[in-house]
Amino acid sequence: MQVMFVCNHCPFVKHLKKAIVKLTNFYMKKGLAVVAISSNSIATHPQDGPQFMAEEAKLLNYPFPYLYDESQDVAREFGAVCTPEFFLFKKDGRRPFELVYHGQFDDSRPSNNVPVSGRDLSRAIDCVLSSQPIPSVQKPSVGCSIKWHPETTL
Repeated sequence: MQVMFVCNHCPFVKHLKKAIVKLTNFYMKKGLAVVAISSNSIATHPQDGPQFMAEEAKLLNYPFPYLYDESQDVAREFGAVCTPEFFLFKKDGRRPFELVYHGQFDDSRPSNNVPVSGRDLSRAIDCVLSSQPIPSVQKPSVGCSIKWHPETTL
């Protein structure tokens, strides 16, 4: 199972969106379950809220659920800090899901001229699907910080 934290406004996510859809379509046909989550505060970033998420998902034909984490509890439980951020889990028999990859999509960034390939995430997914060891080197995601709800004072 792949869980990704994304949002609508982040330039790093925008840079990868089409490739994320392509990679996801490919691996979902091989049995990978995928979900995307937006945890950004709509108080500060309304464009990342459910109405705009639904429009985005329809426009890009997301083949996966795109969920809104209104409380931001899911992001906190995962330890997510940025968008995009990718988590890959495997399940063996009756044991619970095990986190096997937490990292970047690939080395491409909006302005570094490295082609978008999905190499890092694809390599990890291929290993999970073929029961091979996951690469030990996992580069952290780079992107926009999750936009936490503003502190309120009484």
